[in-house]
Amino acid sequence: MPALPEYDVEAVRRDFPALAEGLAHFDGPGGTQVPTAVSDAVADTMRSAVSNRHGPFASSRRADAIVDAARLAVADLVGGDPAGVVLGQSMTANTYVMANALARTWRPGDEVVLSRLDHDADVRPWVQAAARAGAVVRWAEVDVETTELPAEQYDGLLTERTRLVALTAASNATGTRPDVRAIADRAHAVGAVVHVDGVHATPHLPTDVRELGADLYATSAYKWYGPHIGCTVGDPALLASLRPDKLRPSSDAVPDRFEHGTANFACYAGVTAAVDWIASHGTGATRRERVLDAMRTFAAHEDAVFARLLDGLAARPDVRLVGSPALRTPTVAFTVDGRSPLQVSADLGNAGVAVWAGNYYAVELMTALGLEGSGGAVRAGVVCYTTTAEVDRLLGAL
Repeated sequence: MPALPEYDVEAVRRDFPALAEGLAHFDGPGGTQVPTAVSDAVADTMRSAVSNRHGPFASSRRADAIVDAARLAVADLVGGDPAGVVLGQSMTANTYVMANALARTWRPGDEVVLSRLDHDADVRPWVQAAARAGAVVRWAEVDVETTELPAEQYDGLLTERTRLVALTAASNATGTRPDVRAIADRAHAVGAVVHVDGVHATPHLPTDVRELGADLYATSAYKWYGPHIGCTVGDPALLASLRPDKLRPSSDAVPDRFEHGTANFACYAGVTAAVDWIASHGTGATRRERVLDAMRTFAAHEDAVFARLLDGLAARPDVRLVGSPALRTPTVAFTVDGRSPLQVSADLGNAGVAVWAGNYYAVELMTALGLEGSGGAVRAGVVCYTTTAEVDRLLGAL
């Protein structure tokens, strides 16, 4: 493919019809808007003849092709094996399935190690599964000043009884990026399975699940310009060793055995379209190469725009930034003196600027930081279609 011109954010924005409504979207950590190619793929599938899977007729074969294409697309996005891509209602639903299946292999006194940095979807399923199995939950703590997750602490947390380590690749609250590979190597040294929550990281970074050391990697398409579908990418051999609850007549093949009920074929088509849209902004001989190149391009734009936002917030005497991680995604949490996070979010919303307030399901982190009882913090995030003009709009409204 020919070299792409310098990043043109206005051209990117023209692909997103929702942006024409005029809202300045800093709510990307909670979900992005979708490009026309994605909504068209969903609509076209719903207008086509699609039946349930594995039937001996054309509309069923179309369903099979849609599912296969979505698995391959997700694998190209994160560097996984399409034979290990589980598709489902959401990351939360998928993680509950994985937790229940893995917990069947645990025995009383086994241990799971969780992180205070994580979204509750990578906490509560494991806590509840551990309680049912009689396993012990151990916690990796955050540095409350920086919000970093020191890898060295895992040396004192991991034992020969550790069965699972769950951690995030990036905090959805503060953007903090822990050293996942260093932690995964420690976990694998004691024979533990590593589950990585990549929901917040995937939209902002070139991702390779093997380089991260993730045995299971969870992501959500609606965070990277797709529809509301959860994806868990695993080692097919690991998945084959697990026995989740399933209906008796449903397929026992991997990864089918982890997917409950009739698939959302239209949204699966949107998943493929979202990966194709990302890839269209990169160069390379394969879609995987184009995805990696595009993610590097997006990251460079996001970092430049985010620097303007972070500097603008830091310059205000009435703003308190939450954490100062050395590595982060373009996401920041902050508080404003004399106003609750909800008040700030509401007033910015009235000014046409979308930001979230609260704990954004990072309840363990907000509790550790002492913010949960006072309404959490305001959160703003930058994505590939965010502009410096929108940053100035947020700062001006603030």
